Amino acid sequence: MAIEVRLFATLRRYAPDLGIGEPLQIEITKNTTARDVLRQLGIPEEDVKIVMRNNRQVELDTVLEDGDRVAFIPAVGGG
Repeated sequence: MAIEVRLFATLRRYAPDLGIGEPLQIEITKNTTARDVLRQLGIPEEDVKIVMRNNRQVELDTVLEDGDRVAFIPAVGGG
């Protein structure tokens, strides 16, 4: 089973070899959650503000399925 993962803004530093907009392809097992993927990539949970699965916002404990498209988005600052 595999999923596509996109990292945005400051989270891209966890996959420095990817081109801009290029997704990661990650192998997962049954019952893998979004939180598990963060751990696999070495991304601290506190660095992620929004998790999207197939264009819908989900929680970190959401179980992922084969073929899912997952995006991790950090908190955005500004003012």
